[in-house]
Amino acid sequence: MALSPKGRRGYAAGALALTAVLALTACGSESGTTSGTTSATASAAGGVKLVQPGKLTVCTNIPYEPFQFKDASGKIVGFDVDIVDLAAKKLGVTQNIVDIDFAVIKSGAAMAAGKCDVAAAGMTITPERQKNIDFSVPYFDATQALLAKKGTGATSLADVKAKGLKLGAQASTTGLEYVKKQGFDPTEYADSAKELLALQAGQADVIVQDLPVVLTWLKKPEVAEKFEMIGSLDTGEQYGIGLKKGADPTLLKTINEEITKAKEDGTYEKIFVKWFGKKPGELG
Repeated sequence: MALSPKGRRGYAAGALALTAVLALTACGSESGTTSGTTSATASAAGGVKLVQPGKLTVCTNIPYEPFQFKDASGKIVGFDVDIVDLAAKKLGVTQNIVDIDFAVIKSGAAMAAGKCDVAAAGMTITPERQKNIDFSVPYFDATQALLAKKGTGATSLADVKAKGLKLGAQASTTGLEYVKKQGFDPTEYADSAKELLALQAGQADVIVQDLPVVLTWLKKPEVAEKFEMIGSLDTGEQYGIGLKKGADPTLLKTINEEITKAKEDGTYEKIFVKWFGKKPGELG
């Protein structure tokens, strides 16, 4: 998400983060087994301090299929969920997922307010975000894609501009930032589901979104029948698990070790194939 999520500099960034922290302590929309924040922390294996006893609380923004979304039973599942589960199991705790606005995640405010221990939301590692968030080692190589209604004749961003097509993007994402740098002023949508709905409703002719998300959409007959991927944008992005700035070093170390171990012993590839149907490096 390549969330997106889905930035500010200097004083403005600090002020926004502080405002978000104050707002989070008063209200917020969550899903998971608990809500609100706790005044005390609990320790897991290795003395890691956690927001809630016996749980690794994870902030995310759904739906963002196949990274995190609700299955038919209402359970939150996905690639990111399975990756974080590796660390949760190592710590001897269960994963508790909190659904919250991506802008609050990427600013670092969600972790600063004690809403969660980590954030896993298809979030690209960027220098600007690193000012407010500590990131794990990269766990996914991402790129962007353009999805359009069939028959536009466009095959690139240049064509989108030349043909005067209406472009849409998810708010607070690197995809949005990328097309803005190319001179576009796209309509912004709060999440990926609203972005796709806008395309289907004709409010946008083309939308930019992370490639795996677009490929997942195109597996659905109602999407594949009327829409097509017209191009990809190699932006050189990588996703990371986000933590509070100055996070517990043991927690960060555990996450990094589990991601690295999974890539070495084949576990990562199994999770990748499970959610993408292809091995790492074969998407696109």
